[in-house]
Amino acid sequence: MGSETTRLEEIGFYTLEDARVEQASSTSPMWRTEVLITRACNFNCPYCRHVGAHKSIDEVKYLIDLWSETGLKNIRFSGGEPTLLPDLEATVRYARQKGAVRVAVSTNGSAAWSLYERLIEAGVDDFSVSLDACCASEGDKMAGGIYGAWNSVVENIQKLSARVYTTVGVVITPETAPQLTETVMFAHGLGVSDIRIITAAQWDGEIIINIPQKVLDQHPILQYRINHLRNGRHVRGIQSSDANRCGLTVDDSAVMGNNHYPCIIYMREGGEAIGGIGPNMRAERIKWSKNHDTHCDPICKASCLDVCIDYNNKFKESHDA
Repeated sequence: MGSETTRLEEIGFYTLEDARVEQASSTSPMWRTEVLITRACNFNCPYCRHVGAHKSIDEVKYLIDLWSETGLKNIRFSGGEPTLLPDLEATVRYARQKGAVRVAVSTNGSAAWSLYERLIEAGVDDFSVSLDACCASEGDKMAGGIYGAWNSVVENIQKLSARVYTTVGVVITPETAPQLTETVMFAHGLGVSDIRIITAAQWDGEIIINIPQKVLDQHPILQYRINHLRNGRHVRGIQSSDANRCGLTVDDSAVMGNNHYPCIIYMREGGEAIGGIGPNMRAERIKWSKNHDTHCDPICKASCLDVCIDYNNKFKESHDA
């Protein structure tokens, strides 16, 4: 058992640190929360499931207030497509006012550039954009057959990358896997900060990718994942030697509607909520973390990501010592 990296910082996700593992407790900061603020989306990607409900700005403010009591470090707004929510800009400003160190938005990249500019001015310093193809014809198909969608997304990725930390997420499906190398190299050429390749939850077939080392050296998250693929490790799935407790739930959360879940993947795969939004959330999450055996949970066992597994292995080593 154990992470293939010496330090969590080497993976490339700014929310992951060895110090976070060691300090995780009922009073440590809420390192990260992701809020699905809308289920509406103007794309119809084949691998995506539109789930959740619209949240009002007051509902999101209440959640931010609760997590800010112990110090909210990072918050991500996702959906659906969060840029369709009229109150997103005001919500971002509120999160900043309450002390959030970083504010992220997951987007399909199709909004007007003027909106992305306003979000940056409001305090967004991390954009995650989906980019599942290296050409317009395939990109428009992945968006649900929307003509011109890909060109708009690519233009916005270039502009965002020049302003703030911007990553692209490349979901690997049987249809897109043969073009994965071309897609990654195309994304690199747009100037992005990093590239997150991830298999669709419904598929985990063979992946062949050939990226020059000089490109990998510029993108730690990409290099982390490609090293795993080269060593025969799947992006998803807990092995028998891995920890059977999810330490991430202690200071990380996923919120949809009026409930909080272990993580976004667990929620999207139909897993049950830990509990409702309220002042007892932290205690409920810690109890779930202590009592839930991830090896016996089919969602965790099949769908947990490599980065989460590596964190949880370090958590076990630190807290069982």
